[in-house]
Amino acid sequence: MNNKTDELKAILQPILEKHNFFLVDLEFVHERGDWYLRVYADKKGGITIDDCAVISEEYGEKLDELDPIDPAYYLEVSSPGAERPLTNDEDLSNYEGAYVNVSLYQKVDGEKVYEGQLDSITDDQITMTYKVKNIKKQVTIERDKIAKIRLAIEF
Repeated sequence: MNNKTDELKAILQPILEKHNFFLVDLEFVHERGDWYLRVYADKKGGITIDDCAVISEEYGEKLDELDPIDPAYYLEVSSPGAERPLTNDEDLSNYEGAYVNVSLYQKVDGEKVYEGQLDSITDDQITMTYKVKNIKKQVTIERDKIAKIRLAIEF
């Protein structure tokens, strides 16, 4: 992480905490001749357009006050997406109880992909409930066998 994004995150963090939001990602990128400061935020239960507007307004005011960015830029605040990856311990704990898709490096109980409710998380493993032909089953998976966990939409 470079110093500029660290500085921008430090400015943003109190605003997010004030509203019980959390930062998923922040990027400051140059695309097609323009600079973009993108904030991906979330909260338990999901973030709304109105929540994004609050962040944009308050963060924009703070950035205007402090003026930490030299070139002109566009500020974009959005949800990280309905099926976003869960990439760290904070993500996992924020989404305990959520419906997730888990891809594995190697099979566990004969399967390499599980989709179901994330029941519990420890430092070493996760436990989830999934269905096979409408029968609920539970599986415990060592975290070092997990290639990717993402939120999923239950149909």
